[in-house]
Amino acid sequence: MSSGKAGLIFRAHYVDDRAAWQGLCDLLRDIFEIDVSGLDRLGGPDPTSAPFGFFDADGACIANITAFAMPLVIDGVFVRAAGLQSGAVRPSHRGRGLYRAVMEAALDHCDAEGFEAAVLLTDKPALYEKHGFRPLPQHRFAGVPPTGGQAFATRRLHLANEADLTLLSRLLDGRAPVSDRFAPLRQKEMFLFNASLMPDLRLDLLEDTGAVVAWQADGEGNVDILDIVGTRMPALADILASLDVTPQRVTVHFAPDHLAWDGEAIAEDGEMVLMLRGPDDLQPALPFALPPMAAF
Repeated sequence: MSSGKAGLIFRAHYVDDRAAWQGLCDLLRDIFEIDVSGLDRLGGPDPTSAPFGFFDADGACIANITAFAMPLVIDGVFVRAAGLQSGAVRPSHRGRGLYRAVMEAALDHCDAEGFEAAVLLTDKPALYEKHGFRPLPQHRFAGVPPTGGQAFATRRLHLANEADLTLLSRLLDGRAPVSDRFAPLRQKEMFLFNASLMPDLRLDLLEDTGAVVAWQADGEGNVDILDIVGTRMPALADILASLDVTPQRVTVHFAPDHLAWDGEAIAEDGEMVLMLRGPDDLQPALPFALPPMAAF
């Protein structure tokens, strides 16, 4: 802990301080209307989290950015990467250089820890280009669903069920990358948190394969595969047969190189941009996407 700007206190690595953690939860709730305190019920925040923030004399978090370990596979190569999330400044304190200060502290931490790259998601890409980040275009993969797959017994998992939560947590700890083009090797906390925010998400365990499929259906003949958690990836035809669905169209929200199916790569045009800070040649050669369950 040290003195900060304009009477504020700068704090680093405070994730284990319950009062400071609550201050960060309050900041994110006030700015983004997201209650990250729900992570406590799901096993707690990422233990690799390294938050950097400014607090006022009353303990309110005024500005923050959090770095965390996010190892990646990019074109089949392991990359020791960090992610950045929970970036916010209260409106009353904007324009004072607080966000620049916490961002520089987080990036200094990433460099000191030897991370080869850093990634983040943002709707304000220009804000991060001056810190050395560049956008990585993402794609989803859509087309006619494959048929003729093998149907495995399935069981629906529910996060409210402690046994199901324990099983899913264990599978997330030992998961294989969902794609060799671009995929996180671990992102358990964000998967569970994102799942808790999606009431229409289905989590089905294909019991014979040990894989959990995170998916949605819109009722109009469309199925979206958001992520697969397991030590090996079932073929998409087997997944659809096991889920007992016959969609008119299927969309996979990550590169389907392990699914024995291709699909048309469609460029994402949403507000959120994936950005990377690292060597210029560190970029997938073929279309890819960060699975939505790993979004941070």
